[in-house]
Amino acid sequence: MSQVCWWRGAVVYQVYPRSLMDASGDGVGDLKGIIDKMDYIASLNVDAIWISPFFKSPMKDFGYDISDYRSVDPMFGTMADFDELISQAHQRGIKVIIDQVLSHTSDQHQWFQESRESQTNAKSDWYVWADPKEDGSAPNNWLAIFGGCAWEWEPRRSQYYLHNFLTSQPDLNFYNPQVRQAVLDNVKFWLDKGVDGFRLDAITFCYHDHLLRDNPAKPADKRQGRGFSEDNPYAYQYHYFNNARPETVSFIEELRALIEQYPGVVTLGEVSSEDSLATMAEYTQGPNRLHMAYSFELLTDDFSADYIRKTVEALEHSIGDGWPCWAIGNHDVQRVATRWGKAGFTDDMGKMLNAMLCSLRGSVCSYQGEELGLEEAEIGFEQVQDPFGIAFWPMFKGRDGCRTPMPWISDKTHSGFSVQQPWLPIPNSHLTRAVDVQESEGNSMLNSYRQFLNWRKAHGALIYGGIKFFDAKGEVLLFERQYEDSRYLVGFNLTANATTVANPVKQKLTNLKPDMLPSAMVNNDVIEFAPFGCLYAKY
Repeated sequence: MSQVCWWRGAVVYQVYPRSLMDASGDGVGDLKGIIDKMDYIASLNVDAIWISPFFKSPMKDFGYDISDYRSVDPMFGTMADFDELISQAHQRGIKVIIDQVLSHTSDQHQWFQESRESQTNAKSDWYVWADPKEDGSAPNNWLAIFGGCAWEWEPRRSQYYLHNFLTSQPDLNFYNPQVRQAVLDNVKFWLDKGVDGFRLDAITFCYHDHLLRDNPAKPADKRQGRGFSEDNPYAYQYHYFNNARPETVSFIEELRALIEQYPGVVTLGEVSSEDSLATMAEYTQGPNRLHMAYSFELLTDDFSADYIRKTVEALEHSIGDGWPCWAIGNHDVQRVATRWGKAGFTDDMGKMLNAMLCSLRGSVCSYQGEELGLEEAEIGFEQVQDPFGIAFWPMFKGRDGCRTPMPWISDKTHSGFSVQQPWLPIPNSHLTRAVDVQESEGNSMLNSYRQFLNWRKAHGALIYGGIKFFDAKGEVLLFERQYEDSRYLVGFNLTANATTVANPVKQKLTNLKPDMLPSAMVNNDVIEFAPFGCLYAKY
C-alpha cells in the first residue's frame, strides 16, 4: 500500500490533551505531557494520534470554541511545543492528526467581534444573521444541540445569529466565499506545519438552509441519539434544514483540492445527521471528497451481534469506493466499558471489544484509556465541568465521566497525572487499571492491546481486506476478511457464556490464536467460543 494511503486500516489513538498528562503542573494536560508519553503511545503499536483541540479558546466547550485557529492556547503550551510534538511523533513513525472545528468559532474570535458590531462592517456577512419575525421571536424553530433555541439576539445589529451548539459558538456563513477561503487558509497553516491529517469536527453543520425553513417535527418513537433522548428537545425535530445540507459537498471538494497539494495527508469527517451512514457514503464518494468518515452508530447503547452486523452491512452497501472509520468510544460518549459492559465488564470483554473494533473493514479510532479498560467515572454535580451536563443534569450527566485524566501510577499522588489537583477527579476504580499495574501483569488488557495490534500488522486482510458476514446463532459476530490471496474467518462471542456455532465456510480452518485474547477453538465443523472468545482462522 502506498505512502499516500497509510491511513487505510490505520489505528488512530485519540488523545484528549487535557487528560493525557500534565507536564506543567497546573492540573490540566498539555502538549509537553503528550511528548512525555510519546514512548508509551508508540508502545501501543498504533499508527497515528488524533489530538483534540489545543487552540486558543475561552474553553466554554473545552477547546471546540476556537478564538484563534493559528495559536496554541497557553493552557496547552506554545507553538514550539507543538513543533516538537510533531518531530517526536514522526521520529517514532507516528502520524499526527489534529482537530479542525470549521463550522463555528468562539464568540471571542475577532471575526465575530467585528461581525456583531453592525450590519455594514467588512465581516457583517461572515456569520449566519437573520432578522426577527414580526413579533420579535427567532427566525424559525431550529434548536441547538446543547438545549433551547439555536438563535441568539444581538442588540448591536438588532438581529439573531445562529448557533448549533452553545450560544458562545456562532456559526460561520459558508455561503460567503471569503469565509470559505479564510477557513481554508487556516487549514493550510497547519498543513505547512507538517500535520498528517485533520479530524473535521461537526462537518455536517457548515451550511444552513438559505430560506431558513422550519425543521419538521419528529415522532416520539424516533427520538433517540447521543444525549438526544426525550429529555433534550433537540430530538423532537428532523434536522433537515440546519444540518447536512447538499452544499456541504462542494466545500468538502474545495477542502480536498487543498489537501491534495500535500501528499499523504488524510481527512476524517465526523458525521452526525438524520441518516449518518448515508451521509458518510456521500462525503467519501470518489477521489475528490473526504478520505474517511465516522459516525456515532457504534457509539450508542445498542450492543448486539445483530446491531453491529446491520450497521456495518448498511454502510458497506452504500459506501462504494469510500472508506469507513469505526469507533466504539470517544470524548463525547459514555466509556464503552460501561456503555456496553453495563455491570458485567471484565478484562476479557475489553480485550474482545478492542479486537473486534480493529477487525472491521476500515480504519479505527481508539480513545485513550480503552487500552486499559477504563470505565465511566462517576462525577458529582459539584464537580461537573461540561456545559452539556450542567444544562441537562440529572437526566444527562454530561461528558466529564469519559474525560477524566489517565491513571499512570496507581500509588502516586493524582496517579502520576499531575502534581496538582486535576481538572477532573481520577476515580479510585481507575487506580487498579493504572498503566504501571497493567504493565507488570503479563496478560493485562494493556499488554493484550499491544500484542494484538502488533500481530494485526502482519495480516493484510485485517487492514485492507473486504468484509462479508455469515449467519451465526446467538450473540456471535462472524465474518470473513479477504485481501488478495488471504482469507480469514473472524468471530467474536459478545457474551460471558461459552457457546458453539457451525463453521459457515465448510472448509478446513487453521486457527491462528493471537496470544492473550479469549480463545475460540476449531473442532471439525463447529467453532467453540470461550466467554468473550475471539476467532481468527485462515482457510
